[in-house]
Amino acid sequence: MQILIDQIMISFPRGKSNFVALNNLNLEIQKNEFVSIVGHSGCGKTTLLNLIAGFLKPTSGSLQFDGENISGPKSDRVVVFQEDAVFPWYSVKKNIAYSLHIRGIKRNSIREIVTKYISAVGLNGFDNYYPKDLSGGMKKRVDLARAYAANPKVLLMDEPFGSLDTYTRQQMQIQLLNLWELEKKTVIFVTHDINEAIFLSDRVVVLSKSPGTILKTFPIPFTRPRIPSLKKSQDFISLESEIEDLLHSLEL
Repeated sequence: MQILIDQIMISFPRGKSNFVALNNLNLEIQKNEFVSIVGHSGCGKTTLLNLIAGFLKPTSGSLQFDGENISGPKSDRVVVFQEDAVFPWYSVKKNIAYSLHIRGIKRNSIREIVTKYISAVGLNGFDNYYPKDLSGGMKKRVDLARAYAANPKVLLMDEPFGSLDTYTRQQMQIQLLNLWELEKKTVIFVTHDINEAIFLSDRVVVLSKSPGTILKTFPIPFTRPRIPSLKKSQDFISLESEIEDLLHSLEL
């Protein structure tokens, strides 16, 4: 396994008491597995992502990555947020090259890597454009290209397509899967969209209401590569309904 989460509990001070965000959470994630986390707002999805990223430390329990305890952020784990994280003062190519310059990679290699990922996300011809001239979907493509160019082992994605319209969101799902098929990474993907989670993932993990713990894990039986028409199949619709019913039951 690549990520091992063992008996995690994390709480935060709230007034005169503590708020428990996650409790008794156990999860194993394999190398190059695509896992989506779903659950009601406030169930701890983003908190879990921040723990794996190393931005937070658990109150108790342990997290391991490649057999070592996670003690803080590291370049082998990259986060893609819902909000656009592109630098407005940099062009597309300079945004993608940013982490490469920081790591001291040679200029010729940077040029090759940037060209590779501009092409991979379908931004050919937009190399010198600035974010103000790009659509929301195009800026998200820059986010993906920059994350991949950094060459992490793990992508931690927090509602990355949540602000996009339905059509652009579906396009970005395909774009992400194409990129992932081209170059496998371990992906942990937080979303409120059950349809999206099923379409993208190898497994969908459902968290309970706060304090969050794992309610159920759904292995996704559909073969890859995935195509949009899969969403219209009866098996897909049935699985989506099963997960929706489980989440609705928490509201009763």
